[in-house]
Amino acid sequence: MSKQVHQAPGRCDREGLSVIELFKMFPDNASACKWMEDLRWEGGERHCPSCGSLKTKTVPNEKPMPYHCGDCRKYFSVKTGTVMQSSKIGLQKWVIAMYLMSTNLKGVSSMKLHRDLGVTQKTAWFMAQKIREGWLAGQDEEKMDGIVEVDETYIGGKAKNMSAKERKARKQFSNKLTVVGVLERDGDIRVAHIHKNQAPAMVYDNVCPDEATLMTDAAVVYKYLGKDYNHHTVNHSIGEYVRGQAHTNGIESFWATLKRGYTGTYHYMSSKHLSRYITEFAGRHNVRDYDTIIQMEMLAKGFIGKRLRYKDLIA
Repeated sequence: MSKQVHQAPGRCDREGLSVIELFKMFPDNASACKWMEDLRWEGGERHCPSCGSLKTKTVPNEKPMPYHCGDCRKYFSVKTGTVMQSSKIGLQKWVIAMYLMSTNLKGVSSMKLHRDLGVTQKTAWFMAQKIREGWLAGQDEEKMDGIVEVDETYIGGKAKNMSAKERKARKQFSNKLTVVGVLERDGDIRVAHIHKNQAPAMVYDNVCPDEATLMTDAAVVYKYLGKDYNHHTVNHSIGEYVRGQAHTNGIESFWATLKRGYTGTYHYMSSKHLSRYITEFAGRHNVRDYDTIIQMEMLAKGFIGKRLRYKDLIA
């Protein structure tokens, strides 16, 4: 599977999926279940999620679960060992939620999922947090070695809605959450919720010193990266935004999408859950060149081996 190469602006080269086509593909839970099983057990080689044994059989009436392992004697389904484990929500609704979260570039609120899926808002919020876990596996572990843009942004409320004391603190961003992003031009982005002055550590973890060309603004936090990297800066404070190949316009565009999602869709992202929200936006960015159904397949495969229980989420 390879990314599509396009020459024209936009995504005219990739194949989308309309809502009508979605419901033709997944008219019921059975069709959604078969799709998920084909993704998880390619070639029809169904194995036990607990012990890996191929000695499995179908259970009549699917009670208590559709399959049984002859070695470890455990029952299982395609949900077992994924973020969907123990969920009573039908797989058709899971697929629809994955479609909505994959195709809405600025995100989908839990209230919209609640209305579209016919579940409670609490359930919709929990489903969305589980789905975000699937994008965590989409980030490549290899270090970036091309032209790499690095920048920080701050997540929080607007000054006009704050008290005078809060506005004063805002000048130093002390009451905002810091997010750093590392973007390879024409490639993927990696993001993290960090504390003050942790941006250089993100660079060292994700960017190859010998081969990459680093682009940042003139913030003091990036001052010493020039010792280890081919480092170029632009000084935004004096109105310099582009100097030849030196700019951070790519990652600034990503921040713009994130901020529109924050302002127009989610309205608030707590420190506790911020990492999942920003990973959602990074995940959509990283699969933007694939057809919609492939994006959904990649997301579904990211569910495997993940667990997120409600009591752990709200602890």
